[in-house]
Amino acid sequence: MQRALELARQGIGSVEPNPAVGSVIVDDNLKLIGEGYHQQYGGPHAEIHALNMAGGQAQSKTIYVTLEPCCHQGKTGPCSQALIRAGIKKVVIAMRDPAPHVDGGGIEELKQAGIEVEVGLLESEAQALVRPFVKRVTQNLPWIHAKWAMTLDGKIATRTGHSQWISNQRSRKRVHELRGFMDGIMVGQRTAAADDPLLTARPSGKRIPARIVIDSKASLSIESQLVQTVNEAPVIVIAHPSASQEKILQLKQAGVEVLMIPESTCATASQPDLRLCMQELAQRGMTNILVEGGGGLLGSCFDQRLIDEVHVFIAPKLIGGAEALTPIAGKGLEIIPEEYNLRDYQIQQLGSDIYVTGRVEYPE
Repeated sequence: MQRALELARQGIGSVEPNPAVGSVIVDDNLKLIGEGYHQQYGGPHAEIHALNMAGGQAQSKTIYVTLEPCCHQGKTGPCSQALIRAGIKKVVIAMRDPAPHVDGGGIEELKQAGIEVEVGLLESEAQALVRPFVKRVTQNLPWIHAKWAMTLDGKIATRTGHSQWISNQRSRKRVHELRGFMDGIMVGQRTAAADDPLLTARPSGKRIPARIVIDSKASLSIESQLVQTVNEAPVIVIAHPSASQEKILQLKQAGVEVLMIPESTCATASQPDLRLCMQELAQRGMTNILVEGGGGLLGSCFDQRLIDEVHVFIAPKLIGGAEALTPIAGKGLEIIPEEYNLRDYQIQQLGSDIYVTGRVEYPE
């Protein structure tokens, strides 16, 4: 199963909105007969690759798979039926698929065919692998990655708004690598106006993420780099219904998609409802969204418990200032949590910078 998990990880960034899955077929002596992973959205699933490698040798063998085999007809046929036809005698599954169109159906089909089924081997590792997929199919929300670079005293910009560059080149390279695995990269209107960012992965990664701006008034300049490069990657402006129709028309004529989302009752400032925004993006199959700021947008995401994972780059710089900007604004928590609310965290040194990443858990 460890090998199946290793294989599955190779598909991250290429298979979404499907989950990353790996599979290994062995004989009674654990000799490898076949292996594979889901390589590309719309392509054969992991089990099919493993069966193709095994050929006729799959008969009466055991298959290890990181996620319950599918039992429905999608872009490919049901893997449960393929395993039955191949004569597999035992299926060891790391975790059940919580997607409503599967959710135990594949396991039941295998059992009804007389195949021995075991569920739960290395389940926690498998769950960690597909958390973004699980959130999308069970909550209709994408997995939200929050990213920021800050100084040692916790600032993302000076009191004048100057922010380039806080992090070093190695950190910025890591950010571009992250972008290449995302379905969307999101910023607030102030960040888009102040930094005039491209929000592309350079060099390009496995995916071409949409550039998304939370912009109540649809005020994004048609002269901005985002609009001027709309043919290289999609640009979506999420605005309030009261936004100027003239500005909306200008953006649309320039090739920008404008989504109208009602105002949030949770945000500290006038802003389209972020939960509704995220639900709309999830409906489009977006699984991973990278929110790059600014502090107002990140604060609203945190207050609404939308952030799932953080990527923080800390530079050994001090800028001070009570009016200097901090990474997470909004209301924030009223009391400091008794326990760490960053789980599975990792700390890495990138030259002079420190990179911290981990999964966010919210207090009860």
